[in-house]
Amino acid sequence: MDREDQLYPPVKALLERQGYTVKGEVGAADVVAVRGTEPPVIVEMKLRFSLSLFHQAITRLAVTDLVYIAVPKPSGRQARRMMKDNLALCRRLGLGLITVLPDGRTEVPCDPGPYAPRKSRQKQARLLREFDRLQGDPNAGGATRHGLVTAYRQDALRCASYLAVHGPSKGAEVAKAAQVPTATRLMADNHYGWFERVKTGIYQLTEAGQQGLVHWAYSFEPVGEAGEL
Repeated sequence: MDREDQLYPPVKALLERQGYTVKGEVGAADVVAVRGTEPPVIVEMKLRFSLSLFHQAITRLAVTDLVYIAVPKPSGRQARRMMKDNLALCRRLGLGLITVLPDGRTEVPCDPGPYAPRKSRQKQARLLREFDRLQGDPNAGGATRHGLVTAYRQDALRCASYLAVHGPSKGAEVAKAAQVPTATRLMADNHYGWFERVKTGIYQLTEAGQQGLVHWAYSFEPVGEAGEL
């Protein structure tokens, strides 16, 4: 579809099947539907999701709680993510969503209604674990994801710091001295390329690890000579 008015017939047909009388371009609204003495339904139509579309729909909430936005159903590689994000936004704003398929069929992923999100205890616990593990406050709020200091990176730095002082060491020794219980697995996974296995269970620091200690020196508390923090 390349014109907004091509959305009107499928949207009108959808509402008429539910017993509404439908008219286009009533006042500032793209579509208005009335059924008996019930509150009117308003639909704002656009060829794609946009901030202005959501602004228009929010404005219509001053008239009625029954406000939908209507767009052609997205297609392509990013369509699924686009739908998921915009559907979540519709629900948060209390808006309904109508999508129109190329053959004229319509789908209604959500109807207008109050936003009532379900809290995820698992996600909350994961967030708090990361908060507790992260030493200090090494990241500026709003920074990009690239190069952020995570608790995992701090653990790797603590292991690298110990190896820089003590040389090749057993994973169990590093775990105890650096207070990183997962040290052996962390060094074996070698996500950053900082560690090298000398022989079974024993690891040493690579040149990349030395550079990492210099680059990220501000972000963690190094392990001292005697393995103390």
